[in-house]
Amino acid sequence: MEKYKMVLNLVLKQHATLGYGFLALATAGGEQLFSVVVFSCPCNSWNFAYSMVFLLIPALVLFLLGYFISNRTWKLCTGCCINQAKQCSKRILCRGIKIFVQITVGALVAPTTWISVALLNGTFYECGMCGYYNEHFLKSICNNKSNDCPSNLYKLPCGHTALPLSAREDILITLRAHSQVIGWSLIATIMIFALASTCIVRCCSPVSFLQLQFWKTYKEKENELFEQKSAEHAKELAERNLKIFFESEGPKEIKTPSRGAWEEISLLYSFSKTEEYYSTIHKYAERKADNTHASSSTVNVDVPAVLDFVDGSKNSVDTHI
Repeated sequence: MEKYKMVLNLVLKQHATLGYGFLALATAGGEQLFSVVVFSCPCNSWNFAYSMVFLLIPALVLFLLGYFISNRTWKLCTGCCINQAKQCSKRILCRGIKIFVQITVGALVAPTTWISVALLNGTFYECGMCGYYNEHFLKSICNNKSNDCPSNLYKLPCGHTALPLSAREDILITLRAHSQVIGWSLIATIMIFALASTCIVRCCSPVSFLQLQFWKTYKEKENELFEQKSAEHAKELAERNLKIFFESEGPKEIKTPSRGAWEEISLLYSFSKTEEYYSTIHKYAERKADNTHASSSTVNVDVPAVLDFVDGSKNSVDTHI
């Protein structure tokens, strides 16, 4: 793992910006565990299929997991099929598609990490390509080797081939080089895309750098306090109801937010240049203080990408660069 530390640190730093740093770290560690402990090349006609399953299926699982851990996924989906108040206009539909694309980009972090680290390691690629029967590939990899090279190639990862030792080492070194070149190319592409997209997002930011830092700090504290207050209020309400049931005590009045209030603070955040609200809860509190009601029908669809963190969970990790 020592030789991958520099690359992983760079990748994880960018992952943290998207809020998936912990998942990326688990991905890198999981790949090492799979390649060393779980993966065992069959050295037969299953080589290619077996390796592709280990390379791509975990990536698919991590991709789907990326949707599961995103608060924005559930804010976008919850109640959208039954709530008639949320009119499906073109503007709102376009905003939903935009948010879904942003969620998808975040969900791609872990699977690309898995594939990149796996390619740098080279174990899956070596096994898979030793069972890849393509005339052009076999000709290039077995060039100036024994005539038995194409027919013995699938046994190479297990060391059961009849090929000379020098030929075996040469082929394995070549395959590992192929794998690492692809892995580094993928990492470079991801980093270039991440840097370019971050620069574009920051250039289009409607708020200053210091206000954005304050905004992130506020949102982090709001999420922490919301979890704390929710737990306290739920505990108080549960204790009151249990006392009524077990001890036949009279009901003590506990005010709980209405369903309408929950819906208002559960909406996806919308940015407005005329009204500076740091979150949907901030918007609800300000309008409550003014004895007005936030309208769910007035939605500003032009939400800057730099403010995506507003709809994130308290577990999201945001870098303060």
